[in-house]
Amino acid sequence: MVLAELGRKITSALRSLGNATIINEDVLNSLLKEICTALIESDVNIRLVKQLRENVRAVIDFDEMAAGLNKRKIIQSAVFKELVRLIDPQVKAWQPTRGSSNVIMLVGLQGSGKTTTATKLAYFYQRKGWKTCMICADTFRAGAFDQLKQNATKARIPFYGSYTETDPVVIARDGVRKFEDESFEVSNAIEPDQVIYVMDASIGQACEAQASAFKSKVDVSSVIVTKLDGHAKGTPLMCRIGDLGGHTSISVFPIDRYPLKSYSFGTKDPNYERDRSVPARFQRLQEDFEKYGMRRSVEGVLLVHEHNLPHVLLLQLGTFFKLPGGELHPGEEELEGLKRLLSEMLGRTDGVPVGWIPEDCIGNWWRPNFEPPRYPYVPAHVTKPKEHTRLFLIQLPEKTFFAVPSNYKLVAAPLFELFDNARAYGPIISSLPQVLSR
Repeated sequence: MVLAELGRKITSALRSLGNATIINEDVLNSLLKEICTALIESDVNIRLVKQLRENVRAVIDFDEMAAGLNKRKIIQSAVFKELVRLIDPQVKAWQPTRGSSNVIMLVGLQGSGKTTTATKLAYFYQRKGWKTCMICADTFRAGAFDQLKQNATKARIPFYGSYTETDPVVIARDGVRKFEDESFEVSNAIEPDQVIYVMDASIGQACEAQASAFKSKVDVSSVIVTKLDGHAKGTPLMCRIGDLGGHTSISVFPIDRYPLKSYSFGTKDPNYERDRSVPARFQRLQEDFEKYGMRRSVEGVLLVHEHNLPHVLLLQLGTFFKLPGGELHPGEEELEGLKRLLSEMLGRTDGVPVGWIPEDCIGNWWRPNFEPPRYPYVPAHVTKPKEHTRLFLIQLPEKTFFAVPSNYKLVAAPLFELFDNARAYGPIISSLPQVLSR
């Protein structure tokens, strides 16, 4: 990716700072020159590059720096904050509302990738537990409905469109009426909750004028940039993404993370498996499946900060790692069941509630049979999966006490370690870095 190349150039510049024996004005000037050159080569507006340089220079004053201060870290921090400021509008990302209708309308020029993006967006929310559908309101481009139909069929997403109707408003209303009758989470097509502008990365610095033109006609509230893997010109789009007015945002983690040292830990009675043997477990699962249907499980992803890096809390039993959670009772609501399971596994023994706040569902895993493996999808040949597990991000309180069963260890594993250690952590835990980066 071209953006990855920009990242390598910036990393190389910071590495040269780390290798310098003496930190002075010459080293700072060389660092800023390398970073600014990399940004300009990636087609970032020169005004923004100049502003970044001036802001860093305003923070770093070697004459007024007290003796003993770590000059490298001060410079690195100043550069990092300015790079973040280029792409972070400091606005909370839009989140769909559970229990009510949510309509997302995509707008943009022809060829910008609206149809493909709509499919990816619908599939993204489908994996997070939403019931999604797509309506093709593009009546002008030849083959628009055929493309949407092909993409939606492949992703197994319901869709609606028309080969004969030429009015996009009529199609939108008819499609909404159709899916409302089937209890889909959509409402009146002419009152979208979110208008997303789909922008082609290849337009470069023309993004500002184009975005302003769309903003003057429709209430654009978010931006999706496509084709970033093939164009260096995608960088200025990232830098100007906040110019639409105060709604747009880039969300990395939708929860607050607190340092690991904010929490205290203790032990409580061991938590043993329900079944005494593997055959007994299979027999119980078979009986439960015949009586209640597919087994439902929920697990919580608890994130903390350690050494300025995100870590996930895992339960360790011997060489086996797992996320806290477990099996729901028949008919039990997911979020309430998750709170119950988290309290049973990590809650205090004095009855004081921890205050778990389940947030987004970030993963769905299915088990075709009563034994491993689990898949992030239902295999095509499986018509009746035996278990469905959903992963939820958990908002932890700023401070609390965890009581860990004495037969388990609670470990904080850095996210960067999980992906490269799938054999040790298993497929679900090792997939968390990729899931959380989306």
